[in-house]
Amino acid sequence: MDLGLSGSRVIVTGASRGIGLATARVFAEEGADLAICARSPEPLEEAAAGLREAGGVVHTRALDVADTAALDAFVDSAAQYLGGIDIVVSNVSAGSSRVPDQWERNFATDLLPFVRLAERAHPHLVASERSGAIILVSTTSALHTTRPAGAAAYGAVKAALNHHAASLARAWAGEGIRVNTVSPGPVDFPGSGWDRRRETDLEYYETIRKRIPCGRLGRPEEVARAIAFLASPVSAFTTGQNLVVDGGFLDRV
Repeated sequence: MDLGLSGSRVIVTGASRGIGLATARVFAEEGADLAICARSPEPLEEAAAGLREAGGVVHTRALDVADTAALDAFVDSAAQYLGGIDIVVSNVSAGSSRVPDQWERNFATDLLPFVRLAERAHPHLVASERSGAIILVSTTSALHTTRPAGAAAYGAVKAALNHHAASLARAWAGEGIRVNTVSPGPVDFPGSGWDRRRETDLEYYETIRKRIPCGRLGRPEEVARAIAFLASPVSAFTTGQNLVVDGGFLDRV
């Protein structure tokens, strides 16, 4: 299916690995131009080199999204480099580590950057001739309380983000901006938390895997395709939705 993304100008945060990199790759293969960021310069430039092979423009900036000034500067430079912004994918997360400062970390890395990213990109999305789109990458941990969610910051902060994204969808629909959420279930790839968990606690890993009716954990590219679909003109009448990509992991109607 042609998603109609050729020539789109797309921001993807946290695009040096995992779901972020897979998402950037899908957009590049669809003919979009990209602005990507990540914390570490070397993996970011390595990712960009691979994306450029698809033939599109790739603008990079190494930054910590918790640094508001740096995030603002990235959005501004992306708009200047690409000639505007049509799509924003907010992917960075502090993850689900239950460290003592988990609440502060997830608030600073997950919640506030999405709020700021949306606000900073807003005028560019309003000006988009393609109809602007924002995709929040959330998690199934925001939608249930059993393992691997539990009483921890990750799911609670993402649940707050789900609410904000749905509220933005209603507030900005009249301006031609669609806001949707994609919620992956457990996703495994080299170097991921689940990859490490498989090595250190195989019993726990298998407990989660067996709860997934499809019989395995997800892959980054499977989530990335869902993100590109929701961001594309093919989904022009879809906003305020939360698309769960989890192999049937959640038990709900």
